[in-house]
Amino acid sequence: METRIQTIHFDASEQLKNFIQKKVSKLEQYFDGILLSDVILKVVKPETANNKHASIRLKIKNGECFAEKIADSFEESIDVCVEALEKQLLRFKEKSRSK
Repeated sequence: METRIQTIHFDASEQLKNFIQKKVSKLEQYFDGILLSDVILKVVKPETANNKHASIRLKIKNGECFAEKIADSFEESIDVCVEALEKQLLRFKEKSRSK
């Protein structure tokens, strides 16, 4: 699976990019048909709390999954997005099995 990371209004550290790669690659254990993942990170209103916005779009065979979250840190945002995508992938897998 290819993972593309796009940052808006800042430059991501190598540590953050590695964290994202590690978390997103774990999604492959839930569904084999993931073709591509797009991760978009942006800082919203830098002077406030909860200003780290992360969204992940997975392109999978016969569809796509999407999750987004705003939190205090990018790591927290990514964690919540990955949890939501795990559920979506499991649901998608069940639907495709039942057909």
